This record gives sequence, C-alpha cells and structure tokens, in this order.
Amino acid sequence: MSSDTDYLLVIDVLDEDAGLADVEDTRGRTFQLPAEWLPGAADGAAYRAQVTGGTVTFTPAPDGARLLRERSKQTLLDFSDEPDGDRP
Repeated sequence: MSSDTDYLLVIDVLDEDAGLADVEDTRGRTFQLPAEWLPGAADGAAYRAQVTGGTVTFTPAPDGARLLRERSKQTLLDFSDEPDGDRP
C-alpha cells in the first residue's frame, strides 16, 4: 500500500477462534488481518483503512459493505460474455 491512501475493507469471514478476519478490499483483493486491529469486528463489518506514511488506521465505515456490493454489481454489469460481432 502506498502512503497517504484510503482503502475500503469489508470482513467476509471472522474466525474468532484464530482471532483473524478475512477481508476484501475495493480492488477485489483478499487479506487476513488480526481481528483485534478492527474495532467492533463482525462478519460484514466495513472499515476505511487510512495509510499515512508507515501507519495504518482502521475506522468503521457503516455504509462500506453496501458500497462494496454496489461496486461488485457494477463490475458484473460491465462484463459481457456475448460473442464478438466479428466472429461467425
């Protein structure tokens, strides 16, 4: 992650036994983070990850899960599996 950047993360799966959260970002990448880093960690919870210099701050984002779902839907709408017009 580059410095002075803001990311949206959503918890896909929270493994309370292991203390880890599987999260997805707005680029569709998945990561595992220690759940203790995420305030109020729960399945479906969203966070803004603000990277400044060498420091990362996680802040709850109440509308984050909805925004990520809308982004995913738009990506699916942009995809077309119709055959090319140039091919028979």
